[in-house]
Amino acid sequence: MSHRVVVGISGGIAAFKSAALVSRLAQRGLDVSVVMTEAAEQFIGAATFSALCNRAPVINAFDSRYPLGPHIELATDCKLFIVAPATAHIIASCAFGLADCLLSTLYLNMECPIVFAPAMSTPMWEKPAVARNVDQLKADGVRIVGPDSGWLSCRRMGAGRMSEPEAILSACEPFLV
Repeated sequence: MSHRVVVGISGGIAAFKSAALVSRLAQRGLDVSVVMTEAAEQFIGAATFSALCNRAPVINAFDSRYPLGPHIELATDCKLFIVAPATAHIIASCAFGLADCLLSTLYLNMECPIVFAPAMSTPMWEKPAVARNVDQLKADGVRIVGPDSGWLSCRRMGAGRMSEPEAILSACEPFLV
């Protein structure tokens, strides 16, 4: 079986933590591919992930490196799919089965274990709509890690902080053996 892991990065300030997650996965000798939303590029540069996993991240659904489409080729023989940070938008898109961006389209095509690490402000995290979407993902078999409570980028304390890379890796461990 492949040792390839795909890490999806959606557009939240917690995307900076994803660099450490990708680095730790690569250090384990795993073949890591990164998929970024356009919004994620506003928080962290593609060059960071190119250096960490030795290939440019995929951002465009029509990336010419993938003649069949990245949503097909990246899902083939994938061992684990991690979305960190998982914003309210990507959680909703996946929970509703929308293929409205490359990341949510890839989610729909994955046949491997899936782990989401939510990250958003406390008011967003506490919205009933977000709770319903998270519950739907759980019912669909997605493993949810976090979020934690702590200092948030909105300069408030509360729930919604993305779990640390070590906690995400720990939750992924059963799928990496």
